[in-house]
Amino acid sequence: MPPKLSVSGRSLLPMRDVLRCSITRAQFSTAVGHRDDSLLVRVLQVVDPRASVVPVLEQWVADGNSVQKTELLKLTKIMKDYRRERHALEVSHWMSDRRYFTLSPKDIACRLGLIYKVHGIKEVEKYFDQIPKGVLAFGPYDVLLRCYVEENNVKKAEALAQTMEELELGSSFSYNLLMKLYSQTGQQEKINNLLKEMEEKGISPDKFTFYILINAFGFACNVDGIEKLLKEMKKDPRIVIDWYTLALVAKGYMQAGCKDKAITMLKKAENLVPLRKNKIAFSFLLTLYGDLEQKDDLYRIWNHYSTSERTINSVYSCMIGSLLKLDDIEGAERILETWESCFIIYDFRVPSILIAAYCKRHLFEKAESYINTAIARGRKPSAYTWDRLASAYLEDKRIQKAVETLKKALVIAPCFWKPNPVTVDASLEYFEQQGDVEGAENFVRLLRPIACLTREVYHRLLKTYILARKPVSSVLGHMEQDGFNVDNETTKILEDMTCLKS
Repeated sequence: MPPKLSVSGRSLLPMRDVLRCSITRAQFSTAVGHRDDSLLVRVLQVVDPRASVVPVLEQWVADGNSVQKTELLKLTKIMKDYRRERHALEVSHWMSDRRYFTLSPKDIACRLGLIYKVHGIKEVEKYFDQIPKGVLAFGPYDVLLRCYVEENNVKKAEALAQTMEELELGSSFSYNLLMKLYSQTGQQEKINNLLKEMEEKGISPDKFTFYILINAFGFACNVDGIEKLLKEMKKDPRIVIDWYTLALVAKGYMQAGCKDKAITMLKKAENLVPLRKNKIAFSFLLTLYGDLEQKDDLYRIWNHYSTSERTINSVYSCMIGSLLKLDDIEGAERILETWESCFIIYDFRVPSILIAAYCKRHLFEKAESYINTAIARGRKPSAYTWDRLASAYLEDKRIQKAVETLKKALVIAPCFWKPNPVTVDASLEYFEQQGDVEGAENFVRLLRPIACLTREVYHRLLKTYILARKPVSSVLGHMEQDGFNVDNETTKILEDMTCLKS
């Protein structure tokens, strides 16, 4: 059996250990095909998501190695597959800023998607506005539209779609995105109008159009709409009715409250699951049977899958999560024990699901016991795990414990991760009540790398300084540096707290 590995750590790791800290076996196989001193291997060895990979890229060139655009594009894709978007974005910028490679519209679209993941919509818009008009094409526009859909920003999405239409860049893809947006925001009538518009313009719906419509009808509890759509799909020679189609229909029935119809359709979907490459299908089925509270079917699917396939971490996670929906903690514990005995890649996200359930039920001894045992075995809990435990301590009125636990999350937090804001505020309030300026400053220092400094955070820090009778000039200076000018609320805090202090 291959050695068991831990997916965490900040230091440089041996090549094979780093490469095994991946998401899929396919990616692992791809990576190990590279020579020991390839650029890919060097970049993969930067396992801390907050560390920059630019020095590695610069050193590669300084060592006399050449680098081609195709190699950098492949490296960007691999970083995305590993969910290391910040590193992927650094490679993308380095490719054009330091190596002066010309970016194609596809390359620009990829960068826009990475900017959204790392920095958010404002930075996406800023970058988009700087793109030369001659380079803009389907890709960049589609990515910006997708970002607006993710943000549920109907006004900006519609305006951009209109611009795309005027530039003759409209397609079934852009229509699908708008339908998804209207579904998310409960605007069913606008979906119907889009369908009419597509028909008038001769734009044929594709399978994704139908998938979005099934979801939309499900959200709207429109059973007749789901069934009419399924009949229409069966008549369309371009559409293949597969397991996913029927599973989506089952989900729609479930959302509409038709449990029996959902179960019947889900069993039909089972019959269409392929014999190979079926991990996604089984995960979907496990999730839906859990949502439908069908414990017998849940175990039936699990037993079939786990005995016929090498079970991967994500499927274990689905099973544990589904059992917890049914309040079957003992069953979830048994599945976790099975995983502990046979995992190939240790990923703390799997046990974190059960730990979160322990926290929700205030079973602190079980949560602490699992975490302590894992640490003793050299495994490292994720920031999410510590954050969830801190939130549970707060709910249980154990504020000091909550603060110390949240600090453990912040120390190891990746730059894109965000803690529970309620626990953050409660921690700052704790320092304020204790008059602990040093503790508050250290806590705020931990918030800075993950971009969690807000006006509210600084206002808490101001109150702590004032109550401790400390000068506030340094706090106001840091506020201004971070773009938070003194406003009416800040002034009121300074006035009220000064009066209270005196």
